[in-house]
Amino acid sequence: MKYFEDLKAGDTRELGSYGFTAENIKRFARRFDPQPFHLYEEAAKKSLFGELCASGWHTGAAGMRMIVEANKRDFDAAIARGEKPVPFGPSPGFNNLKWLKPVYAGDTVTYSSEILQLRESASRPEWGIMFAKIKGVNQNGERVFEYESTAFIPRKPK
Repeated sequence: MKYFEDLKAGDTRELGSYGFTAENIKRFARRFDPQPFHLYEEAAKKSLFGELCASGWHTGAAGMRMIVEANKRDFDAAIARGEKPVPFGPSPGFNNLKWLKPVYAGDTVTYSSEILQLRESASRPEWGIMFAKIKGVNQNGERVFEYESTAFIPRKPK
């Protein structure tokens, strides 16, 4: 993680990859999105999707995990270099969530972020606000998932 002043529009960051298996698709669906095309191969074959596919919420949750793990790697790397890690900031929300293509069992989705815009916070001068596009791309290079994220980023201490 970097301080607000160290970021610029256009910066990209690889977050990590997640492999979707029939087992983890069904496990997620049983708990959070029990629609037949996420739970049963036969039902999925008869659906619009044609085969077992992940819940969009599963795709999003996997992406969130990649963000948290990338932040933890950066945090741990700063400590290993003897630096004080930059704290994580909260997110007030997101916009334009899109599930662009189904994610099927056997797919691996790689997540990344691109900073779209940065602005200083008017109400919290110790924070900046970052607007970024988070996207997921499958192993064939097809974009399957995206949204626009908003996050508070700490400013450098004075």
